Amino acid sequence: MTRILCVAEKPSISKAVAGHLSGGQYQTNNTRNTYIKNYTFDYDFGPPWGHCSVTMTAVKGHLTTVEFPSDYKQWEYPPPDRLFDAPVLTVIPPDNKSIAKNIEDQARRARWACHLDRFAIEKGETHRKARSGLPRGKGNSNIQIKRARFSNIEKSQVDAVSARIELDLRIGYAFTRFLTLNLRPLGGPLSKLTLSYGSCQFPTLGFVVDRYFRVKNFVPETFWGIKMMHERDDIKVNFNWSRHRLFDRMSVVIFYERCLAARTAKVTKVQEKPTKKWKPLPLTTVEMQKMATRFLRMTGQQAMTVAEKLYNKGFISYPRTETDRFDKGMDLRALVRKQTQDNRWGAFAQNLVDGGFQQPRQGRHDDKAHPPIHPITYAAAGALDDSERRVYELVAYGDEAFHAHGVIVLARNYLDVYPYENWTGTAQLPRLHASASASSPPRPCSTEGKTGPPGYLTEADLIALMDANGIGTDATMAEHIEKIQERQYARTVERGGGGGGGNGDGDGDEPEAAPAAARGGGRGRGRGRGGRGGGARGGGRGGAGAGRGGVREFIPTSLGVALIEGFDRMRFETSLGKPFLRKEMELKMKAICDGRTTKQAVLHESLSEYRQVYDQSRAELNILKAGTNAGRSRVVGERDVMWIGGGADRWTGTRSSQGRQSIDRMACERMAGRGARGDR
Repeated sequence: MTRILCVAEKPSISKAVAGHLSGGQYQTNNTRNTYIKNYTFDYDFGPPWGHCSVTMTAVKGHLTTVEFPSDYKQWEYPPPDRLFDAPVLTVIPPDNKSIAKNIEDQARRARWACHLDRFAIEKGETHRKARSGLPRGKGNSNIQIKRARFSNIEKSQVDAVSARIELDLRIGYAFTRFLTLNLRPLGGPLSKLTLSYGSCQFPTLGFVVDRYFRVKNFVPETFWGIKMMHERDDIKVNFNWSRHRLFDRMSVVIFYERCLAARTAKVTKVQEKPTKKWKPLPLTTVEMQKMATRFLRMTGQQAMTVAEKLYNKGFISYPRTETDRFDKGMDLRALVRKQTQDNRWGAFAQNLVDGGFQQPRQGRHDDKAHPPIHPITYAAAGALDDSERRVYELVAYGDEAFHAHGVIVLARNYLDVYPYENWTGTAQLPRLHASASASSPPRPCSTEGKTGPPGYLTEADLIALMDANGIGTDATMAEHIEKIQERQYARTVERGGGGGGGNGDGDGDEPEAAPAAARGGGRGRGRGRGGRGGGARGGGRGGAGAGRGGVREFIPTSLGVALIEGFDRMRFETSLGKPFLRKEMELKMKAICDGRTTKQAVLHESLSEYRQVYDQSRAELNILKAGTNAGRSRVVGERDVMWIGGGADRWTGTRSSQGRQSIDRMACERMAGRGARGDR
């Protein structure tokens, strides 16, 4: 009987496939690796393989890694700039050698090998290429290797991933060693830290620092306005001033006196038109992470971990996808039918099955590998733990959506079961006619308020900025956000009462603003600026429910500020703290995939750009050191960013760990209450 070796990308997949193909009739054999099992069973593949004996095993993600030769592993020598053109080796790390040995042993007894990859593009083919060498190299030179086909494979996609991996290795190692070796001698907490650099990690930190300074340096301005209240048919209507607001109080007083002197008001225009609230687009990884941080109070990393569990249990589709449009050939009604048994949204699902179904909105993105995230089967009560249930509901609600219209909501439709949005912002209006005079005298009132800064970045805001600027992939954004916290470059604090989420256009009372620093300090006038000059736009909304307790905002540590500030002071054409270099790199990766350039050309161009930045950083090292020292001298009493790290604290004196943590908490509590209320 022909022996077939099948290799899946992870243990849970190998077990699931073995159970499906064998009907649950398989034998389990242990391997040298605790997490890897070999499942054996018989299966008839049909021609040309026929009836075969199958061994199903797995790897755990990347089997190989890239690294420098041992001559380049010392921190002090050779100099970091040598890493830009040092040799690069592909090796099997020690933790994976038992997995590789298992594949080699099984390959010796097999005639065919088959790879099972969910990843239909770039990353998965790189996995497969790494594994293909094992059976032939040391196992069985005559073995024939096949791949379970999910989609077309292009060599250019493999080259793009390979180029990205090599660039990340060279650039990350070179700048990490440069920063660590040159800043550790400054002493204090730096003497014990590894100052890690990543081409996605630093732009992510840059967004956090940029927003921090926009908040810190915002100068509020007082404004005045007029509101008019009119009552008709027992309905009170507030009319907003067409001038909105003015920053000249005396001008407003003059207009206000004219309103008081007027006996009547006239309706000059009545405009009626239908409106609609669009149903959500099919769910992508980025949107799922953003929604999970806003509505479920999870981090993006936590949401992805839970989604992976749901996928492995067969409840939802693969959760790493950029696709926001369903293929027209998918039987979505069958998926909806499985949800009719739920006592919360089952009636709505039944209505769709009975004729109310419409095709979901079609987005513009299709990664040609995976459909949008959607429920595969119904999850009964008790089948999931609390976090799994909440993520499952987020996915299930989103895919049962269609539209609603009307100024007065005539049909709630998807809003009946979709708790993450509402439509209650439209005020009730009486019937009014143009040119008609008010039946009762209008009542004007003068108003006063202050412009407010934007809020600090939430994780949803940060993910949106990363996505818009091409920093990271849908699968790695959450990892980069975790990394800047692990490296002590930024931290999260809980948003205080009335904090954050504004758009710099606030009304009402304003907390005491932080003094404008030397950089930024621009005037407000409703623009929500006064910081580091742009870069992090938008992202201040925070979504529905953003003002509730539990929303966490990102605050840079003084170390994070010092690094970004130091590089910015060097006046690079493209600063390491900005997203432009990484975004350009990702555009080059796409060019490789499209066949418009080659891997070697991209490696040469990108390494030349980063080497130029490295050389300038080395030439202006004193500027970086000065920026780092400036960051370390910031005073907690001025509600500034707080230094995090072990060792002596130079600007507070040497304190015990407990004392330093107390100061840290006080600083965070003060910062958390500084956000402004913006226009709702």
